Amino acid sequence: MKECSGYPLRMPASLRAVAFDAYGTLFDVHSVAALAEQRFPGHGSRLSTLWRSKQLEYSWLRTMSDRYAPFDAVTRDALRHSARALGLALAADDESRLMAQYASLSAFPENVAALRALRELGLPLAILSNGTSAMLEISARSAGMHELFDRILSADAVRRYKTHPDVYALATGAFDCEPGSIVFVSSNGWDVAAGAWFGFDAFRVDRSGAPPEELDAGPIATGHSLADVVEHVRARLARERNSAHARNGKRRRSSSATGAPK
Repeated sequence: MKECSGYPLRMPASLRAVAFDAYGTLFDVHSVAALAEQRFPGHGSRLSTLWRSKQLEYSWLRTMSDRYAPFDAVTRDALRHSARALGLALAADDESRLMAQYASLSAFPENVAALRALRELGLPLAILSNGTSAMLEISARSAGMHELFDRILSADAVRRYKTHPDVYALATGAFDCEPGSIVFVSSNGWDVAAGAWFGFDAFRVDRSGAPPEELDAGPIATGHSLADVVEHVRARLARERNSAHARNGKRRRSSSATGAPK
């Protein structure tokens, strides 16, 4: 039997939970650009973009080289490098304010309503992120979303970053299920592709209009906001109910045929 991320491919697993990436998916990583522009007029957008790019690069490099450092340290190092690369004099106060802003990034406007709708469907929700637990707790609380999540899962627990399978396995371990039982939501193409490789029902929130990654990850559902995730989950639950009804009807017919007089 063909294996997928350590799990045999059987009948489609029933949906058990929804897990969300944090940065770029729940929280707008470029909402820091406004403060960056105040501190460095004319350079805010470029600093924000390079900072994010370097942050990801450092996380991948540290994981590949087994040189783990917590995500807040990685984020600070990426900020320092980015400022130097742009020829900006990053004073201690600039760094402190920008790091504080990163700890409380703006949430996307549809989040709370979409998360509440998912909870009304009876599904537990989780954040699955590179961020440290402290970073994620602060961000979720500042966005008014903390109480909507059942679990906050940090890569810090395994001392590796996405796309290492150990990070994604935090979700299957938390909900005691196989990957196919979890809808994994990310706006980062590389992240959602790796989630699909792991075996999740992966969903890409395309907030930027970027094309899907060419990574042989198979068909991945795509929408433009968390509201589309709600529809994806509703449709899957409906399919599962219809399938269960069909199986039950088949069993009843089989039972009746077996017990019929001959």
